[in-house]
Amino acid sequence: MKTICLYFEIHQITHLKRYRFFDIGIDHYYYDDYENERSIREIAEHSYIPALNTILEMVKENGKFFKVAFSLSGVGIEQLEVYAPQVLEKLQELNETGCVEFLAEPYSHGLSSLINEQCFKEEVKRQANKIYELFGRKPKVLRNSSLIYNDEIGLIAAQMGFEGMLTEGAKQVLGWKSPHYIYHCALQPKLKLLLRDINLSDDISLRFGNTTWEGYPLFADKFINDIAALPKEEEFIGLFMNLSALGIDQPLSSNILEFLHALPLYAKEKEIGFSNPSEVCKTLNSVSALDVPDTLSWNDEERDLSTWLGNPMQREAFNKLYSVADRIRIAQDPRISQDWDYLQASNNFKAMSTKPSHVGMYRGIYNDAFDAFTNYMNVLGDFLNRVDALYPAEIDNDELNSLLTTIRNQGEEIEIKDKEIARLKNKVDKLEGKVSKTTTTKVKTTKSRVRKAKIE
Repeated sequence: MKTICLYFEIHQITHLKRYRFFDIGIDHYYYDDYENERSIREIAEHSYIPALNTILEMVKENGKFFKVAFSLSGVGIEQLEVYAPQVLEKLQELNETGCVEFLAEPYSHGLSSLINEQCFKEEVKRQANKIYELFGRKPKVLRNSSLIYNDEIGLIAAQMGFEGMLTEGAKQVLGWKSPHYIYHCALQPKLKLLLRDINLSDDISLRFGNTTWEGYPLFADKFINDIAALPKEEEFIGLFMNLSALGIDQPLSSNILEFLHALPLYAKEKEIGFSNPSEVCKTLNSVSALDVPDTLSWNDEERDLSTWLGNPMQREAFNKLYSVADRIRIAQDPRISQDWDYLQASNNFKAMSTKPSHVGMYRGIYNDAFDAFTNYMNVLGDFLNRVDALYPAEIDNDELNSLLTTIRNQGEEIEIKDKEIARLKNKVDKLEGKVSKTTTTKVKTTKSRVRKAKIE
């Protein structure tokens, strides 16, 4: 039986403000709060809330038949908590239905998996903890930023205990193979790979409202019929996209939500089900290993890393940022760590891209790629100075780690001693209370005897 795996990503860009060279060393706040609030409220109103309401209706109408999966970046969750908490409330309502699965992904929506394994692991763990805090569910399947994947990343995911991982069904990897089977990591067979069907996913997320597209208009019955027409043995259909595709990339006026709402009805008629990623990992067997020596992603025609690291400017910014990754990870300074999360986000590097894109390029406040690079490097310059001021470059990572470990151990010892002092003080107070009570009782008894003696 064929099954559709429907997955949506939720990530919010944290917009940097215009930051000039002369601000370095003076202004340590890098963000455009007005634009962050405006953009997320707009997306919530025109995309997230209408889309989640529709998905909730689909769950209520179809019961356990309809399933859907989401992942939220940690920085995206932080933005939603501040500016659009109603989105998280709606997701929590969906979570209570038991038809939703939440996936793990890097907290920052960054590129740490390409350069620093320990940083990547800690990011994924932090995001997974945040998901558990919000929804009471521990993610079992990993989705890397922009579906970035290679064999080594798959091995790391398996070592972290994940059952499966989502990635792109790219032609340069699959060749003649179909994305409609389950594969496994070439370096660790236990990790199953769920591949995105590029054409079917992009029909919804990129082409749905395009009146010049040869497939326009796309109706739910035709879409399901195309899936039903696939060979019988091709059982898995991965439809992966951003949630903002519903309402932003494809405006509500295109009837995108009506299309989505009708999918379960026609799927039932064709005996096509819906499954969450972890269910797919449990029920479908892998047909073979998938060798991915070169990193792939779901971006642009090339499905590689060129969107973020395709020119010298991007690579210079990337290398400078991650040159302090170990120091930040070791130091764990709250303010530095928060800025680190926001500066890692992949959209910072995408804004510096000089390659043509059929999807279009949103640069926000920037005029061009060089403008984006200059602004980011000014911010990064101040950030690196702050890191160096806290933990000078003369101290190597091993020495810094040793010093901070000593400081933490001393802090823990002080905390233990403080607790012991508090315990002993409490014990003394109780003893003093007993002594005081005993003394009071004796005084009362003596006074009582004196009174009796006088009377007699």
